[in-house]
Amino acid sequence: MTPAFKHVGEHLRIWRTRRRMSQMDLALEADVSTRHLSFVETGRAQPSREMLLHLAEQLDIPLRERNVVLVAAGYAPMFPERRLDDPHLTAARRAVDVILKAHEPYPALVVDLRWNLVAANAAVEPLLAGVAPELLAGQPNVMRLSLHPDGLAPRIANLGEWRAHALERLRRQVELTADPGLADLIEEIRSYPQPPAPDRRPEDYGDVAIPFQLMAGDTLLSFLGTTTVFGTPVDITLSELTLETFFPADAATADALRAAHDARLSAAGAL
Repeated sequence: MTPAFKHVGEHLRIWRTRRRMSQMDLALEADVSTRHLSFVETGRAQPSREMLLHLAEQLDIPLRERNVVLVAAGYAPMFPERRLDDPHLTAARRAVDVILKAHEPYPALVVDLRWNLVAANAAVEPLLAGVAPELLAGQPNVMRLSLHPDGLAPRIANLGEWRAHALERLRRQVELTADPGLADLIEEIRSYPQPPAPDRRPEDYGDVAIPFQLMAGDTLLSFLGTTTVFGTPVDITLSELTLETFFPADAATADALRAAHDARLSAAGAL
């Protein structure tokens, strides 16, 4: 989180600069005078709690950081942070479980802001065969699992393209959230052995998206990923959750996943 000892106006200026907005840009978006905004940023005017929340909304400041801004101005934090198993989040947890289960036989998982694994469906575990046990201990980090040389990296057929995609996604997240943990994760991934430079372009994949291509034994599994987030959350935990779902990019992958799913059901029924 941004250090709380900064004056509230400095917090707002930093986020405005991060969003590449001038004072006039923000003033127009927030429907306030440029003069008043300037006074707030320099500490010559004390903004109300409502004004701070309004400016934070225009700047798309993450909920965690909105609490920091409020505290810097002398107000109580507004947005709670609960565990996903908290009774207040029962409905949200139920929605996550329904989506994960309904997505089988295709893999789906939930990660937090720093890509730590929160939940996954039954189709994910078989894909992790051969991953070093230490990478799976505790709460695994999905980016680390994917790109570490002792993780999935040796089995990713298009590692150069996928690594470049992952790093760009992390870079955009750092730009959006200013989270130092994500910045550290980028540096860690960059320290891994460098794969061959990507030699394919999006149009080489049909101008749709870069697939995640993973070898499972002698079978090449090819996935297209989608990302889902909770709409208008007011809880920090929910605001930082991302549901990553993977769909087969070809018929062979779909057939292999359905066969593996049927085998799991048969094995479970035999117990």
